[in-house]
Amino acid sequence: MAAKTIAVLDEHELKDGQMKEVDFEKGKVLVARLGDKIHATSAFCTHYGAPLAKGVLTADARVVCPWHGACFNLCTGDIEDAPAPSALHSFKAHIEGGKIHVTANPDFALKDNLSRPPKLSTAGFDAVGKGTVIIGGGSGAFQAVESLREHGYKFPITIVSKEPYAPIDRTKLSKALITDASKLQWKTPADLKIKYGVNLRVSSTVTAVELQDKRVILDDGKDNIVYDKLVIAPGGTPRKLPIPGVDLENVYTFRGVEDAKKVDTAASEGKKLVVIGSSFISMELVLALSKRKLASIDVIGMEEFPFEMVLGKQVGAGLKKFYESQGVKFHMQTKVEKIVSQEDNPSLASGVMVNGETLPADFVIMGVGVAPATEFLKGSGIELEKDGGIEVDECLRVVKLPANVEGVFAIGDVAIYPQGGDLVRIEHWNVAGNHGRAVGKTIAGDSQPFVKTPIFWSAQGLRYCGYAVGHDDIIIKGDPGEMKFIAYYVKQGKVVAVASMQNDPVVSAASELLRLGLMPSPEDIKAGKDILTVDISSISSLPKVE
Repeated sequence: MAAKTIAVLDEHELKDGQMKEVDFEKGKVLVARLGDKIHATSAFCTHYGAPLAKGVLTADARVVCPWHGACFNLCTGDIEDAPAPSALHSFKAHIEGGKIHVTANPDFALKDNLSRPPKLSTAGFDAVGKGTVIIGGGSGAFQAVESLREHGYKFPITIVSKEPYAPIDRTKLSKALITDASKLQWKTPADLKIKYGVNLRVSSTVTAVELQDKRVILDDGKDNIVYDKLVIAPGGTPRKLPIPGVDLENVYTFRGVEDAKKVDTAASEGKKLVVIGSSFISMELVLALSKRKLASIDVIGMEEFPFEMVLGKQVGAGLKKFYESQGVKFHMQTKVEKIVSQEDNPSLASGVMVNGETLPADFVIMGVGVAPATEFLKGSGIELEKDGGIEVDECLRVVKLPANVEGVFAIGDVAIYPQGGDLVRIEHWNVAGNHGRAVGKTIAGDSQPFVKTPIFWSAQGLRYCGYAVGHDDIIIKGDPGEMKFIAYYVKQGKVVAVASMQNDPVVSAASELLRLGLMPSPEDIKAGKDILTVDISSISSLPKVE
């Protein structure tokens, strides 16, 4: 069917800085107004399908998803920020006879709210030359590939991944315990090869990097790949506590699909679980497994409350109350002494000892963070920090390299990068994805400093943006115990992070206010200022924006 032009709204129904979801044949379209210009795109986020009309519009033509912070360019539909895996359709829109008209092909662009195919042509790829090699097959790698190609990079791209599958939506492993990699992958290996021109090397281990020769060594010298640009994105290796019993067969860490399969198999009805660690990855799994009719779930944490290190005591206390209502028992401010083995089968754990008491367990999950997976770089000439991380500059270029070596980047869990005046290393899937987007644009020829405000989320509906480690104060509106609140984290007299539950799109708006330097002061927040009333959508609010 050919494109149709349909009047969707009266002109006066859409003011400067407004966006609305409108009907178009059997589908939906998002229309927005910036000054005297009307824009139209697909209506739903390509990540998990959130209605973009309930998100945030900015005067510099950004549309931010209300759920997880994915961001799109209103003028083109292009991805601005992860976790969006695909761009939006962009439609023609104009005003005629006092009506706003949109032109689109309803059978193509609006069927099932499909995202726009990549603006790529395999005929445009140059398969000859060194190109870019990406070590690691996670979120950062996928978003780097998408960004490279969307920004016109025509040279070879190789992903070397130790995992046996294409890049996946790793968040669903802990949030939903999905164990089929084919249901988690962002793009199929065939799509990566044909549409993106990617040479995907799965089940391959990088054992060394030779910087002077620009060569990546695989599988102890059995193979090697030359590169022009190198992106180091290997992610993290789950940590294990240095305690007796940590290597027993039914003691699991959690990172990939194989880990999810082991936990899924172990978590049958009537079984007893002990979880060591009370931060995000552990508590995501606890929430998923609380629906499994287990006999008991015990959580051991070093702080007074779960999530306390990031979210503070008040929010942690509220979330603890929620988890306890789901049958979870906490053992906080507690140190694990050892994991006890079964008498009749010493290779299996039977419990975890804390304070002289043994908590019975049919299986144990250890979620105590990850270490940068950078062991293979020792001796390469790249200087690793004490924690194994790699310091990078604002464009994510590795800083500490031998003389005359360039074109080396590090992203994701391994990168120690500038954020808000500090050097930080943030272990989060979406941060890695946005690192990849920035690096892709830089390598493609348009140097892109990384300035994205970190955005996190969790399965129980928590949203969080910013970076608040070391905050001096928390301003809370609402009641964390009722799972409905907004928390503003204050450091050195400024709001530096915001968390919320059941208050969308507050965190999406906060991420843009932090980006634009327009976040209200702590005093204004305490006096009752609603950040959703700060005008960042109309052209008049940012007069210098073209």
